[in-house]
Amino acid sequence: MKERLKELIDSITGPDSEAAGAAARRQAGLAKPPGSLGTLESISIQLAGITGKVINSVDHKRIIVLCADNGVIEEGVSSSPRSVTAAQAVNMTKRKTGMSSLARHFHNDVVVVDVGIADPYDCPEIVNRNIARSTRNFYKEPAMTREQVLQAIFVGVEQAEIAKREGVDVLGVGEMGIGNTSTSSAVLCCLTGLSVEQVTGRGGGLTDEAFARKKQVLSHALELHKPDPADVIDVLSKVGGLDIAAMCGVFLGAAKERIPVVIDGFISIVAALCAQRLCSLSCEYMFPSHASYEIGYMVAAKELKLEPWLLLGMRLGEGSGCPIAFEVMEAACAVMSGMASFGEESTIDDSYLEEIRKGDKFSI
Repeated sequence: MKERLKELIDSITGPDSEAAGAAARRQAGLAKPPGSLGTLESISIQLAGITGKVINSVDHKRIIVLCADNGVIEEGVSSSPRSVTAAQAVNMTKRKTGMSSLARHFHNDVVVVDVGIADPYDCPEIVNRNIARSTRNFYKEPAMTREQVLQAIFVGVEQAEIAKREGVDVLGVGEMGIGNTSTSSAVLCCLTGLSVEQVTGRGGGLTDEAFARKKQVLSHALELHKPDPADVIDVLSKVGGLDIAAMCGVFLGAAKERIPVVIDGFISIVAALCAQRLCSLSCEYMFPSHASYEIGYMVAAKELKLEPWLLLGMRLGEGSGCPIAFEVMEAACAVMSGMASFGEESTIDDSYLEEIRKGDKFSI
């Protein structure tokens, strides 16, 4: 399994610089002041680098939701019972959750994958890749073995490979797992060297007493296990979650398959950071969505050098930012394909923009 991960990482290549350059030149020639469409311009250029095409579309969209339980909830770090994980996973397949109702509205696929749900459920629509019925309680012992982490990563890779075969144009990465803001905070502490206080929020909502307990639990676990920040697999095995590991796999698999992939909120961006630490080129395929209300989100975003597109005060998770971000990407594609360009479809003399173009960050 270790060799398989190395092969995966070695197979990931960078963006197509020629296509990205051609896209930047097209943007510079569109009938508008250079840079005036801001992030929409950079999105279209990044998409070109991923696909190798200047003009793109994101018609077939899919959100992959990785679901797992976390043993650390035994320590009172969550306000919700464990049973919510299985119940919400089932509800997602019925398009009854926040994310899946948005996905239904925007005609996005939703694939729900069980990598570690603890409680039984009856729902054949959930893809069963269960590795363990919850991780162990990392307050007392490591969350899982290295082998389990690798298994979970390749569950995510498999989903990216399936998406490629099925002609998906863009992926979003979501999760469902009670207690996973605790696991994400612990992983983020390890990868950044920051303190528990600097990256830990209240998750789904905690009293002051429970919030203090959450931070104490994380501090104790990090001191007990001493994860190696240079070894992502070690970090995940000691204080991570099966959902985070599988989400990391989706990000790596999307890069391997050259599929653009959207980050959701806090748990999703921590998984993205894990992928980036395993393979720096994987970040070239990632797109942010919204700024999560969780304080650790911007820490991880800064590490990835990504600026979230949307400020909506969201903290639901599930992949709920992805359907909205997909629409932003559609807008970027529409501009690239539909706008008139100077000297061709437009009758405007663009010579007045020459001085502005000299300082434009998109100029080639």
